[in-house]
Amino acid sequence: MADTALSLFLERGYDAVGIRDVAAEADVAVTTVFAHFVSKEALVFERDQDFELRLTRAVTDRDPHVPLIPALHREVQALVRHCTAEGSAAVRHMIEESPALREYEESMSLRHAQALAEAMAADPRLSRSVTACRATARFAIDAYALACWADDPEATLDEVFRMIEAAWAATAP
Repeated sequence: MADTALSLFLERGYDAVGIRDVAAEADVAVTTVFAHFVSKEALVFERDQDFELRLTRAVTDRDPHVPLIPALHREVQALVRHCTAEGSAAVRHMIEESPALREYEESMSLRHAQALAEAMAADPRLSRSVTACRATARFAIDAYALACWADDPEATLDEVFRMIEAAWAATAP
C-alpha cells in the first residue's frame, strides 16, 4: 500500500491524493489502509519503525568492544544511503513542499532521538549523563537530516560525526 500511495503522491501531488484514492488503487478497503498506517503521512514514512529500530540496535546490539559513536556513524551512514538513493530526490522534494509531511517528519525525528537517547542511557557501558545521551542522540538524528539534504552527504555526515565524537568525549566521566 505504501508503494502505491507514494506513486500516487508523486504522480498527482501529496495534497491531491486522499486515503480513498490509495485504497482504490491498492484494491483494499479504507479501513485496511488505516489498519496498517495511522495516517496519510505514515504512508510516506513507512520505514519509520525500522529506522528507529536500526538506530537503537546500533547501541544495544553492538559488539562490547565497539565504541558507540563509530557504531552510530555506520548505521546513520547506511540510512543516509537510503535517503539519497536513486529516485529519492522527488520524495524529498514532496516532503519539503508539504507542511503536513514536514511536521510529521519533525515529530518522527524527535521520537527517534528520544528512543535512541533511552537506549544510550540504559547501556551501563556508556556511563554518560542523561543529558549527554539526549544531546548526542539529537545530534545523530540531525546529522542524518543534514546529510540527506547535502550536496555531499558522505562528507557532511563525516564532518558532523567528528563533532559528535568530540562532544561525546568531552562528556566522559
